[in-house]
Amino acid sequence: MKKQLLNALLFCIIPGLLPFSGEPHIVGKVQWILGGAVGMQPMDYFDTLLHGSPFIYLIIVLVKWGRTDFKLNA
Repeated sequence: MKKQLLNALLFCIIPGLLPFSGEPHIVGKVQWILGGAVGMQPMDYFDTLLHGSPFIYLIIVLVKWGRTDFKLNA
């Protein structure tokens, strides 16, 4: 399970936070959506999903890790 967590973290750091100079792309997309998503095209939503998928994967791994750890300690 630790290997999956490490992979998820690397997956978030490397492709999830691109570009490294300036603001990460996913941050700009989320701000755009929270601001009302005025002018967003279907490609922009797909791009948000693409850049957000590493973080979704990290959440899934953390939930699985927490459930496994909880079952072992119960």
